Amino acid sequence: MAAVTKRDFVVQISYKLGVKQLVVRDVLDQFLDRVIEALEGGRRIELRNFGVFEVVQRKAKKGRNPKTGEVVPIPPRKAVKFMAGRIMKQKVR
Repeated sequence: MAAVTKRDFVVQISYKLGVKQLVVRDVLDQFLDRVIEALEGGRRIELRNFGVFEVVQRKAKKGRNPKTGEVVPIPPRKAVKFMAGRIMKQKVR
């Protein structure tokens, strides 16, 4: 199954709303920029019935090099966590 790209979203939304693709692309880019800015600032993003994005701190841990078997330290890091909303969970099931 092929991935859905940003271009696919732009084309579909443009067709459905009857708006030029350039306008849809600009709006989508602005939306994604605001999401990234909010996450950079450590803020939680709640999109009702879709889901919640938040930054979480991963603890340091020990990994293993699969070729040599050597133990390698993995430093702590931040990661983006997504939790699906109720309606998304129901539709994806």
